[in-house]
Amino acid sequence: MNLTQPTPLSIIGVMMPSYPAPVASPGSIDPEIPEPETPRRRRTPSVLRRVACLAFVAFLGNPAVPTGAFAFSAPELTCARSWDLIQSLLKRHISFRGLDTELRERAVGAYIERIDPSKTLFLGKEIKTLRGQLKGVFFAVQNGECELLDNIQSELVVRYERMQKDVTRFVSREDYALDTDVRLILDPDKRGHPKNDSARQRLLKRLVHFQMSNYLSSDMEVDKAKEKLIHRYELMSKRARELEPRDTYANFLNAFAGALDPHSTYYPPEAVEDFEIQMSLSLDGIGVALSSKDGYSIVERIIPGGATDKTDALDPGDKIIAVAQEDEEPVDIIDMSLRDVVSMIRGKRGTTVKLTILRKTDTTERFDVAIQRDKVTIEDAAATLDFHEVEVGGAIRKLAVLDLPTFYGDSDPSKRQSGRDVRDLLRKVREAKADGVLLDLSRNGGGKLESSVQIAGLFIREGGVVAVKNVFSEVQILEDNDEEIVYDGPLVILTSRITASASEIVAGAMKDYGRAVIVGDDHTFGKGTVQSFVHQPGRLGAIKVTTAMFFRPGGASTQHEGVAADIVLPSLFATDDLGERYTPYSLKSQMIEPFLSMPSKISNSLSSLSGSGKTWQNLSDDVMTELRGRSTARVAEDEEFIEISEQLAKFELEDDVIHLAELIRERKENKAEDLEETDSETESGPDAADDPASTEQDPSLEKGADEAATEEGSDSHTENEDRELTPQRKEALLILADLVELQETARSTWHAPQSAWRSESHSSQP
Repeated sequence: MNLTQPTPLSIIGVMMPSYPAPVASPGSIDPEIPEPETPRRRRTPSVLRRVACLAFVAFLGNPAVPTGAFAFSAPELTCARSWDLIQSLLKRHISFRGLDTELRERAVGAYIERIDPSKTLFLGKEIKTLRGQLKGVFFAVQNGECELLDNIQSELVVRYERMQKDVTRFVSREDYALDTDVRLILDPDKRGHPKNDSARQRLLKRLVHFQMSNYLSSDMEVDKAKEKLIHRYELMSKRARELEPRDTYANFLNAFAGALDPHSTYYPPEAVEDFEIQMSLSLDGIGVALSSKDGYSIVERIIPGGATDKTDALDPGDKIIAVAQEDEEPVDIIDMSLRDVVSMIRGKRGTTVKLTILRKTDTTERFDVAIQRDKVTIEDAAATLDFHEVEVGGAIRKLAVLDLPTFYGDSDPSKRQSGRDVRDLLRKVREAKADGVLLDLSRNGGGKLESSVQIAGLFIREGGVVAVKNVFSEVQILEDNDEEIVYDGPLVILTSRITASASEIVAGAMKDYGRAVIVGDDHTFGKGTVQSFVHQPGRLGAIKVTTAMFFRPGGASTQHEGVAADIVLPSLFATDDLGERYTPYSLKSQMIEPFLSMPSKISNSLSSLSGSGKTWQNLSDDVMTELRGRSTARVAEDEEFIEISEQLAKFELEDDVIHLAELIRERKENKAEDLEETDSETESGPDAADDPASTEQDPSLEKGADEAATEEGSDSHTENEDRELTPQRKEALLILADLVELQETARSTWHAPQSAWRSESHSSQP
């Protein structure tokens, strides 16, 4: 079973979107487990059988096609069949078992949001009328009547054509000029639907000015920019006209599924193949997870090992507003369907795509990035191991950093598996006699459930790691049954708001057992639900529905709450844009009875297992208090953390309003900086960047990894260097060094000097 961060979204180069993505939430592939054909069927009591059932994605469809005249007639999505799919979703969903008033209202709201996400087509009073009309839509669909949905779609065509005419009329005026003084509230929910037609016209004009600025920023002539913008609105009208009735019903079904929870989805037949591609991780692209929100294509997650990850070109939260192929002119993609955006960004390996980005920092930045498409492979996203030396209390501590970007694993158990790779790396830790381990899950969006259980088991003797509660309230506990403890020394786990699903299982288990100190963002993403992927017959597509929930050994679900950090570090990810609890209609958290094993089962007395000869010790309150105090003092004086804290404070004060003049000014400054950098490179000569002596480095960090990387036949250290030096990872290592020192010394000596960087020794991977 694959457990990763939430959909609906799209991974460029790994995964296609659900159809279309209604909300923004980071991640890739949802957990998949099979469900019974009927609610009354009981599963086999065999534990092995149950685990095997969890291990694979379920592709369930109707049994044999009945013989007769219609045996070869593949069913298509119609109004009547839409009701069958609604019932199929309700039959399997973990929370909603029937169509009650709350769900009807949520579904109507989700549908309205889907047909006018940018809030430019309908006025506020028209939305109120539309809500009233849609109250009876479920009764009509149940009776095979979808005239209301068909009429709404026809009305959408009229409104798109009206908007096209308004834009054409506005920009075609001879006296048209770009108004740089306009301001725009980016979030449609904050600006709401226009109150009257005059307000709608003013909003449309503001949008046009911003869109025109995108074209003009590339030195395009005004007449050419007008032509391209008009064509863009013509294409929007054309797409609306070309939608077939089955597209209308699919849109409604997806709104209904999204009203159940953020991860339940309807897949039309065209999207089913895309979903299977995403599961195989076999597509070329730039390696970015995208979602669609308010007309923007938003970067939700950078896929480990992908082209973007290697270049560090994008950050989660970036908005992509235009796409250009190789040397072609950029195409504005605001309000474009996510599926169309994905098709534009994807492409042949080795080719280049140019993206125009909006990023919120101290101000709203606008810039272009060029990324060469590549293929994401397991090897690129595999676990890696680095060693660092840190001075604390007058002693040099050798610390290992085990970076695990995802819980990967081939369907063939004899091939590459993250559990086996991590075990081998931890054995290298023992051989190197390291004093402690930092397990970095800060960019891990999840993966295979089996791998998370195996990896958690490498740090404890035995015991329950995670429980799964299904739609029948049956609870199954997955345990570590291997008594071997591969590593029993001091352990710190680095997490972030991106840490999700399977990685939350590991972090949560280690925290509940008191096995590790959790360091990072205030909490992890908080996705604690499981989805089943169910094929439908013929050309009805498939549904993905939430069927189960995860629980930590302490009895708490990872849903919403995630795993709270023991020591919180400032991070730009710690905003209300990232986290399950901030997504519309996310399910509430639950509790079950704790299933923590007895201490005798998890305590390790085999000191010979860790190369250092030390054993894991319980994390006392005194130790945790001292660790927090030391970290707080360092963070308060660290310039990088101070800057992050200042940016977070500014985010809180911002009202999400963009000033066009500000964007243009920043654009000019960025161009000037680019020209200055180009001139500098020319003056210093083409080989200057290759001269190690010409590169300034932090004098407290003595690099010694390059030779080891060469001996290993890998340049992974070079690719990961920037990530290794993030302030969060550096502070996590210092916390680990403090932990080693505190657990070795008496309480009375804890006033010793705090940890400090000393050196870095080498890097390796399985």
